[in-house]
Amino acid sequence: MILSKIYSIRILLFLGFLVAPFISHAQNIDSLLVVMEEVMLKRNVYDLTKEERINNLKLLLEDPDASIENQYYIINRLIDEYEYYSFDATLAFIEKNIELAKELDRTELIQESTLRLAKLLATSGRYDESINLLEEISTSNLSEDLITEYYSVYKKCYYELRNISRVNSISEKYEQFYFIYRDSLNAQIAKLDGNSKLVLEIEEQNFRDKSDTKKALEINAKRLALAEMGTREYATIAFNRSYMSSEVDGDRINQKKFLILSAISDIKSSVKDNASMANLAVILFEEGDVKRAHKYINFSFEDAKFYNSKLRFLDISNVLPVISKSYEKESVLQSSKLKKQLIFISFLSIILLIALFFIFRQYQKIRLGRESLKTANIQLQNLNEQLSFKNSDLKRLYEELSAVDSIKEQYIGTFLNLYSEYIDKLDVYRKTVRKFIVTNKTNDLLKLIKSKDVVDEELKIFYMNFDKSFLHIYPNFIDDFNNLLQEGEKINVKKEDSLTVELRIFALIRLGISNSSQIAKILRYSVNTIYNYRVKIRNSAIDRETFEDMVKKIM
Repeated sequence: MILSKIYSIRILLFLGFLVAPFISHAQNIDSLLVVMEEVMLKRNVYDLTKEERINNLKLLLEDPDASIENQYYIINRLIDEYEYYSFDATLAFIEKNIELAKELDRTELIQESTLRLAKLLATSGRYDESINLLEEISTSNLSEDLITEYYSVYKKCYYELRNISRVNSISEKYEQFYFIYRDSLNAQIAKLDGNSKLVLEIEEQNFRDKSDTKKALEINAKRLALAEMGTREYATIAFNRSYMSSEVDGDRINQKKFLILSAISDIKSSVKDNASMANLAVILFEEGDVKRAHKYINFSFEDAKFYNSKLRFLDISNVLPVISKSYEKESVLQSSKLKKQLIFISFLSIILLIALFFIFRQYQKIRLGRESLKTANIQLQNLNEQLSFKNSDLKRLYEELSAVDSIKEQYIGTFLNLYSEYIDKLDVYRKTVRKFIVTNKTNDLLKLIKSKDVVDEELKIFYMNFDKSFLHIYPNFIDDFNNLLQEGEKINVKKEDSLTVELRIFALIRLGISNSSQIAKILRYSVNTIYNYRVKIRNSAIDRETFEDMVKKIM
């Protein structure tokens, strides 16, 4: 079991290593396509730059002081700009230069312009017209550069004629001419530097003719390293490499890669006579990417239309209807699919709206429930607060009851002690009276009975016990009582644990004895005296109306 799992993991890893490069290449192609489409969006920017260069040259050409020779060289520069940008403009300026060369009576200039015209006709697919022009040129007085160009144009014409001919005998004839001019060109470049761009270009073609694609790709890599992105040269070299990549084991990845690079370079250099974008569209169409294929073939068609190349129109017309038809078919299918999706989405939207309606209703219920719960919480909070207040009141009542119990206990204890002492004193008094009677000391007995000393002494003891007991129960009574009086009217106590007459009266009021008659009876004063004291103290109070009520609340 374990060996089987290990074997499975190894197979997965092996497959991963095989698939990883393809995934990486696919991602690279996608990235290049993104870059190319960004460059496609800037086509007008690159074209405006070229138009600016062309307009500057035209301004130089309009200079009235420019000589015919200067005009010729300015037009040559215009031809360089127009060569792969506009066929009609290039043709017009080449013909203009041929006229100027004849006007100057300069044979080398006439030959140079004629060769340029032949090359233009060859690159635009007008091979017979190009060969007719070449036949008019005498090679005896051509310069080294022009003779090389002469053989190159001939070679190109017969190379293309060989490829497009459907008659074997004619194709073989064209092939013989091709080899003749190829050999002539090889002999001509033998005089040149072996590392020049022209030599490398011809060597690459020679290896291709020999079907030695590997060597051709090596030469192509050198050429690509020397070329600059954004030029016609780079675009052509990259295009040739894409063609050769397809010949090497059907390398579709590199074929697409170099077609994309070639197309990018064409767009940047404003080359309208291009084939890379159209070839790429065909490959993508074959791979099923109809949308991109349609986009790219239309882009190529616009360039071909702008350049006015019959050859490009012919190439594109072979594939454009097929791609467009597939695109339209796919668009119809996509439209039908979109309609179905729209119907489905509409159905889902209706369900969603119904669901939202019920959700909204449920939300309303929840909101009302929350509001009710909030109201209930507020009511509960209010009840809790009321309960808290009730608890505080109960606590206060409990404390007051506890205080009352303490007062009762204190008073009961004091009362019992006093009652016991008075019984003892009565017993002593009884014995003294009996003694006076037994000893027949009537005068002494009469004198004892008439004396108030005993009563006064007992009254003092009563006051002392009352004061002490009361202040024990209400230790802050004097201070709290004085706080109810105005400044300057506060009562000062001379002795500690003792009360004045006024304080004693209001101490009884604090104990719940408010009747002046009862107070007078307890303290052994007249009712008027008690009344006067009460009025006097009330007049000294801060608040006369609530004074006695506040006294009753002193703790």
